[in-house]
Amino acid sequence: MQVKSSYSAAQIALHWLIAALILANYFLSEEMPEVFDHMLEGEGGPTLGSTFHVWAGMAVLILSAIRMVVRFSAGVPGSAGDGLMDRAARWAHGLLYLLMVLVPGLGAYSWFAGAESTADLHQLTANLLIAVAGAHALAALYHQYVLKDGLLSRMLRPN
Repeated sequence: MQVKSSYSAAQIALHWLIAALILANYFLSEEMPEVFDHMLEGEGGPTLGSTFHVWAGMAVLILSAIRMVVRFSAGVPGSAGDGLMDRAARWAHGLLYLLMVLVPGLGAYSWFAGAESTADLHQLTANLLIAVAGAHALAALYHQYVLKDGLLSRMLRPN
């Protein structure tokens, strides 16, 4: 993997688009358990909100796969930390990538297969994704405004 000083325009666009879709899906998904239960019981079909949720989730899954391909072909900026901070960042990024595939994958399987057990796991992992993404955002802000190392600017302006 190539090491560089900033992310590419494609990496930046994918990062923010995926982040926006995840946040929108998380905060606009309140009706999903009820709609899903009604669907399983044959008492109703999808709503506008549930349709958005499913399609946004599929977009996250596809865009995350594209993002991983771009990441491994285009490279990433060098580490902003060292030692424990660097290891924590690598683990957090790995977990984020795993969850960006796992959460919508579980959601898609649950929705299209009518699998209630994976729907519960989807909800649990979605909460974990939001927590890890929140920690990721806080770490970026810590780097930018406390350490003042310019880390956040790497995801705002392409190289």
